[in-house]
Amino acid sequence: MATPVPLRTGPFDGAGRLVDYWATVYRRTWRGSVISSFLVPLLYIVAMGVLLGGFIKGDPAKLEGATSYLAFVAPGMLAAQSMTTVFGEVTYPVISMIKWQKVYFSMVATPLTVADIVLAQLGFVMFRVATVSAVFLAVMAPFGVFESWSGVVAAFFVQLLLGLAFATPIFAFTAFVMNENAFALIFRLGMIPLFLFSGAFFPITNLSAPMEWFARVTPLWHGVDLSRQLVLGRLDASSALVHVVYLAVLAAAGWWLTVRNLRRRLVET
Repeated sequence: MATPVPLRTGPFDGAGRLVDYWATVYRRTWRGSVISSFLVPLLYIVAMGVLLGGFIKGDPAKLEGATSYLAFVAPGMLAAQSMTTVFGEVTYPVISMIKWQKVYFSMVATPLTVADIVLAQLGFVMFRVATVSAVFLAVMAPFGVFESWSGVVAAFFVQLLLGLAFATPIFAFTAFVMNENAFALIFRLGMIPLFLFSGAFFPITNLSAPMEWFARVTPLWHGVDLSRQLVLGRLDASSALVHVVYLAVLAAAGWWLTVRNLRRRLVET
């Protein structure tokens, strides 16, 4: 009599069974994002860094050590692009799999757990952040803004941590809300203000004291500041540690909320 093959051989075995599903999803949809993945970074850098930057004096004392506005803004746009990518991946696609396509319900009808489903989808989101960030860094390279290549490699991995710190709380929010109408709130009152006022385009010291304090507690500012330190070769170990711990704790808390909310939505209701 043949020995039965165990269903699980490790903590990631269940999520690994969904790799083929997400690979199929990407094969069917990658053409819709490939042009924008290259074009958007280039337009951002040319418009904000080169054209607008030509009117701004490159004073390192006022630009957090950057010798030009382009060198200042490019790492900020990298982090902001990571954030916007995540917003796009864990809002409408997630609600679609819950409400319209009901793919999650078919998944939990198998031996897969809710944690397996969340882990697999977050893996796909990190893949999307990785590809977008790699393209953004490649587009930045010819403009001479990199001061430390080892810092550039580290900044790439920071985008994954930043993406995870955004992905898990937003995923939890999407799993909680009943319909897509709530997304207008987080896009208009969440993503857009973060994009504009978290230090990507100007130092947050230019803000009023209450707004500066608010900016410092946002995850995007932590990602922007850490990315900028690394790209400019001006890493401060103590502040970098604070950034990493903050983003890691936010990602972990969001993971717990996501699994809880999605389990209640799929299994307990």
